[in-house]
Amino acid sequence: MAKPSRRQFLKIMGATGAALLAGKNASAHEEHKINNETIGMLYDATKCVGCKACMSTCKRVNGDYGSLSYERAKFDTDGLWDAPQDLSGSTRTLIKLFKQSEQEWSYVKYSCMHCQKPSCVSVCPVAAMTRDPETGIVDYNKNTCIGCRYCQVACAFNIPKFQWEKAIPQIVKCDLCKNTNLPKKGISACAEVCPAGAIMFGKRKDLLEEAEKRLRENPGKYINHIYGAHEVGGTNHIYLAGMQFNKLGLPTLKEEAPAEFSEKIQHTIYKGFIAPVALYGTLCFIAVKNIKGNDEDEKGHETKTDKGGDTNGTR
Repeated sequence: MAKPSRRQFLKIMGATGAALLAGKNASAHEEHKINNETIGMLYDATKCVGCKACMSTCKRVNGDYGSLSYERAKFDTDGLWDAPQDLSGSTRTLIKLFKQSEQEWSYVKYSCMHCQKPSCVSVCPVAAMTRDPETGIVDYNKNTCIGCRYCQVACAFNIPKFQWEKAIPQIVKCDLCKNTNLPKKGISACAEVCPAGAIMFGKRKDLLEEAEKRLRENPGKYINHIYGAHEVGGTNHIYLAGMQFNKLGLPTLKEEAPAEFSEKIQHTIYKGFIAPVALYGTLCFIAVKNIKGNDEDEKGHETKTDKGGDTNGTR
């Protein structure tokens, strides 16, 4: 079988590249758009009284489903109190007090932000982390998870936690009571029990409208910013506060989602394996060229030998 010429080879590679590029253009990466019809929570730190009812109710309602357990305080030898110091493999929701001075202090609630463009979902290699496009809930499937913990590293808010102490561990994070309180009562457990009205549950558009209304009506009460409205592409858990958000342990972040940036790379360079095909195509071309060069050298050597005759025989 005749080996392809250099021109034929380049034609084949060109046709292959064109086909791949056509496939890429047909399924081009769509720019991220915020969906305000999804559900979430508005936490107003100025209303929170630090009662931690949301914490205890979250653990009571989701304890069995989420494999949660109570965390004793060191002073509580009788085990009467659940006193976690941070989000952990046993705690999905946490209330903390941040105090700058006697006049400047605030409670803050930590739980999953349910990002519109979640990095944890983007990096998960087995789709154990998913985002429901209709509700916006970022959920976790323990039966799919392989324990790589990429979601922990990727999360800008440091929310997902791993159950290091358990024989059969899983990732722990808020899922808006997707499998417990939400289907039964249509609301997350924390929002349902908050006695001060610090947690409001509903559609994102309604939460934003309420937050904007409070900012307009109380200009001196709040920092003039809705945290989560645009950070990392927008979150469904948004905040109002009277203190700077970075003083409440909430990171200062850009509007562009990290997942958006990484997926642009994946959907351009690596979409349809364009980069690997180009690389292997180049290597194949070099190999074919080298083989052709070796064949030509061998033919040239044989021709010289034929012209010179048998070096061992008589002339």
